[in-house]
Amino acid sequence: RNQTQERDNLYRTGSNILKGTRDKTKRKQAYQLLMKAADLGSTRAMEKIAYALLFGDQLPQNITAAKILYEALAEEGSPRAHTALGFIHATGTGVYPNQAKALVYYTFAAIGGNHVAQMILSYRYSAGISIPHNCEAALIQYRNVAKHVANKLTFAGGILGGKVRLTERHENPYSSDGVLDLDLYQYSKFLAEKGEVQAQVTLGQLHLVGGRGLEQDPYKAFYYFSKAVKAGSTYALAFLGKMYSEGSEAVPQDNETAFKYFKMAADRGNPLGLNDLGLAYLHGKGVPVSYTVAFQYFQKAAEKKWIDAQYQLGLMHYYGLGVRQDYALAYKYFHLASQSGHVLAFYQLAHMYATGTRVARSCHTAVELYKNVCEQGSWSEKFLSAYFAFREGDIDSSLLQYMLLSEMGYEVAQSNAAFILESKQSTIVRENQTYPLAQLLWIRAANQGNLFYTVIIIKYPSPYYTWYTKNLYSTHILCSGKQANKIHGLGEVRLIAYYWEQGFIVSLDVHLAKRFYDMALQSSQEAYAPVLLALAKLEVVHFFSEIQRASFTLVWQHRILNMFRFYWDLLVIALLTVFLLVLIAYRPT
Repeated sequence: RNQTQERDNLYRTGSNILKGTRDKTKRKQAYQLLMKAADLGSTRAMEKIAYALLFGDQLPQNITAAKILYEALAEEGSPRAHTALGFIHATGTGVYPNQAKALVYYTFAAIGGNHVAQMILSYRYSAGISIPHNCEAALIQYRNVAKHVANKLTFAGGILGGKVRLTERHENPYSSDGVLDLDLYQYSKFLAEKGEVQAQVTLGQLHLVGGRGLEQDPYKAFYYFSKAVKAGSTYALAFLGKMYSEGSEAVPQDNETAFKYFKMAADRGNPLGLNDLGLAYLHGKGVPVSYTVAFQYFQKAAEKKWIDAQYQLGLMHYYGLGVRQDYALAYKYFHLASQSGHVLAFYQLAHMYATGTRVARSCHTAVELYKNVCEQGSWSEKFLSAYFAFREGDIDSSLLQYMLLSEMGYEVAQSNAAFILESKQSTIVRENQTYPLAQLLWIRAANQGNLFYTVIIIKYPSPYYTWYTKNLYSTHILCSGKQANKIHGLGEVRLIAYYWEQGFIVSLDVHLAKRFYDMALQSSQEAYAPVLLALAKLEVVHFFSEIQRASFTLVWQHRILNMFRFYWDLLVIALLTVFLLVLIAYRPT
């Protein structure tokens, strides 16, 4: 009994250290504790050690040792071990790729309740990778994972976060997307200490949730919020209330104190304070439950465009809390919140589309929405560890982490892994597999809507750019043309227009090219000038190509005569008008 208690304490202590810090020294100490726990027979400790060996997290990377340990754990029925073995066989890490074995391992892991495996299977079902496309099967798995993620989210339901895209970071090393630059952080600290309120609130938020690459530190969050409160920040008041409401190492959980801060912020018209005061009345935290009062506060916050208040109004209308149940209004508010990236709003919309509540049932839409929710799970933190490993020169560790995220369906991870493979810096991938694997990852990324990557594939050297690749992309562009109303990116639309104009991959079609150029103009007014020039060029090139192909027989003479017979006067007038306008515009003053 004492041995079991010691083993559990060692595992708990080591695991808590790993969750709470990215400091290398502390993480090494954590793995030492986990090794002792593993020696005492802790299966969970063995799983974490195997992970460290596979990905090189503070232990020397040893894929062979990790595989042996995972195989032993799989014999004991470990879902995590089955997931890891599926990943090893799917990507050919240390072994020859075997998609059949990978699928078996993933399936066993998913049945065992492993959320990573469930997400991998969901993506494979939705994309038809190694198994037939099955939207309903993908929906079931994604819904299980999304429910788990939604239950874990705190602090305003989570907002869709950015991930570092290595292709963009390579071109612009000073890009602030995803990770806060150290110099910028130091400058923000300097401003905060000098009394800059906005810097204090921003640093408090970042340390509260651990965003932009900073470690979660409730003590620092409390420190910066307290300084901002003294300077009169209403947002800091509301965030302090949130800290007391949630409870942490820095402050005890105290509903009365939380309510006091919420009330002070709300009385000054702060939307976060109004929203949190509504939550206090909705859930009875520090005050009796009152749906009516909660609804009033949510309305006031929503009028100030506060995203979580819009979501809460949607919930109240959906379940009829203090108001008449109205799915149409619920959909309206969920949609509003989702436009700003509210993760729980995506979850509720996905449920409505999956069940056909107030909207036409759409498995495809529900899957896409559930996928957005799933991608905010705790495993998304691997983006940061993978990026830091890449930045520090630990290429193999970074590559494997991105490849695991790629298996889970993250488009950014797929492009990042392909980017690293093309750099030829990795030592764990055989040379003859580098380009085929990179090409596969580019294809998967492109199939998720980023058509820019088709250009990268087209530039692949022979024999990697094969008939299969060309056929796959012609199909992809044709499908994009059929679903033109679903394409929103200006760059994507112009790229497809260019393909049709040049006959690149697909057969040349001037009319379809013009259609997509017109779509590009509709998607952004900033595209007016380049699209106008492209259309002019299209008309001129098309005209001269027709002349070059023409055989001036009596038939063609008849066509030309018919073209100008009835409209020659209008044509002359138009030309004279243009000439006069040019003269007026450039006449000497």
